[in-house]
Amino acid sequence: MLFILLGVLVLHLIILILLIVSTAASTWSVGDKVSTDLWYNCMTTSEGYHCKPASNEDWIQAVQALMILSVLFCFCSLIAFLYQLFRLVKGGRFFFTAIFQILASVFVMCGAIIYTVMSPDIGAQFGYAYVLAWVAFPLSLVSGLIYIVLRKKE
Repeated sequence: MLFILLGVLVLHLIILILLIVSTAASTWSVGDKVSTDLWYNCMTTSEGYHCKPASNEDWIQAVQALMILSVLFCFCSLIAFLYQLFRLVKGGRFFFTAIFQILASVFVMCGAIIYTVMSPDIGAQFGYAYVLAWVAFPLSLVSGLIYIVLRKKE
């Protein structure tokens, strides 16, 4: 049982790291001389590397909010798991933790879908931060489902 709990905890920490990196990293889209993320649009010119803030369009602000919410819900889920690990009665299930983790997966999925549909087609490819967001989605969903099934044993 200890190994299962340790495995779930490690999976949860990996998901949290993936979400933080995908939210903060500067490569959601990369092109020849252009890279964009949720916060800045950067361009390489003959004068150097210049960044300007991301547009104020509604869709990019929605993606920003959803990614931040996914990080917050994943973190709250981790705190809830640690709390329930020591306070939950024997045989109890980690429903509260599972709900927060599943909500985190829904938020990251919605953010990635909105970015996929609405990102401008400037000849750029999706970068590693975008891929990390999509990797974090099924991992957090599976983690949430594991929390539903998981029971506390003494």
